[in-house]
Amino acid sequence: MTRRDVEFDAEGTTLRGWFYRAEGATGRAPTIVLAHGFSAVKEMYLDRYAEHFAAAGLNALVFDNRNFGASDGEPRQEIDPVAQVRDYRHAITYATTLDEVDATRIGVWGSSYSGGHVLVVGAIDRRVKAVVSQVPMVSGSKNIGELVRADFRAGFREMFDADRAARYVGDPPAMVPVVAEDPLAPSALPTPDSWTWFTETGKLRAPSWRNEVTLRTVEMLGEYEPEAYIARISPTPLLMVVAREDHLTPAHLAIDAYERAREPKALEILPGGHFDAYVDDFDLAGTVARDWFVRHLT
Repeated sequence: MTRRDVEFDAEGTTLRGWFYRAEGATGRAPTIVLAHGFSAVKEMYLDRYAEHFAAAGLNALVFDNRNFGASDGEPRQEIDPVAQVRDYRHAITYATTLDEVDATRIGVWGSSYSGGHVLVVGAIDRRVKAVVSQVPMVSGSKNIGELVRADFRAGFREMFDADRAARYVGDPPAMVPVVAEDPLAPSALPTPDSWTWFTETGKLRAPSWRNEVTLRTVEMLGEYEPEAYIARISPTPLLMVVAREDHLTPAHLAIDAYERAREPKALEILPGGHFDAYVDDFDLAGTVARDWFVRHLT
């Protein structure tokens, strides 16, 4: 397979990534658009998924989210989920301009935070003909309710309000770690497996990853409700891949949301935890996603 660096305009912000050419393709081929989850950059195993898809005759367009990695955007390290949804749509538009891409056969893949994004994109953008949502964050408010102790939430609200006032007078945004070794210390993703995966994967594969996001990122997470769109994805085929031992985006929340989706749909349960989808359970996660796209796009 061949991979080339690409960049495209997202209404004034340049996003950068990789385009993988489908193996054996001589003309226009189906294409999968992929972006990563909360604060992660494309080097954190998205190449494995793209290679897996390309080997099956599917093009893959992988890009870094705005404000992260190789992509432009300010403020750095800020995640606006609505902007990231729009950027998936910009990426689809860019893909359809490429000679190798069949614009009538576009799929979207997302994982964790972007697993929620593709639920929204699949519901509102009919250019999408197949959706794979892996270990998705389906409800910001419910997810925070699972991860953050009730007696800590008032303190976060005070921090959000103080940050809003400071930004108003021109101060830089307050920052918070993505992960912390102590799960009770302030961080955006307060689980032990989050600390292990991000720190180890950052050292191993992604030196551009930074262990910080803006405080407002956490506020916007709590406002984001992808599950509100899930019944609107139909008749676009939806595959949801859930990890049985997921404590970061709890499996029961994803399965509850899946039950509200309409046909055609399918559910795959991975045996491990949230981050096993990228490593120990990759063979299963990557294969079921690949097969879903092959079935519905080829």
